[in-house]
Amino acid sequence: MVRLPLTPAEVERGQRLGALLRRARGERSMLEVALDARVSPETLRKIESGRVATPAFPTVAALAQVLGLSLDAVWAEINQPVPGAEPVGAGPFARLAGRRSDG
Repeated sequence: MVRLPLTPAEVERGQRLGALLRRARGERSMLEVALDARVSPETLRKIESGRVATPAFPTVAALAQVLGLSLDAVWAEINQPVPGAEPVGAGPFARLAGRRSDG
């Protein structure tokens, strides 16, 4: 599978997610949080550093739960408008994302 390069907006969202998780983790160790969320410490380190800008939703949900963050708060934090970037949900696949499969 070929992975497309990340857009500047995706990189920015990844950096915001990492910063949010670091702030929420506070004094707790990376190891403790990772083990509580059932993700590897290496995965958490990469997310916090922005090296993994688009982590899987279940990973984000598990980390948010362990850190006491609502997914709404995470979404709001990482999707602040970036000057000159396409809005979230824009782009060539936006209409597919909104399509319902029930009929």
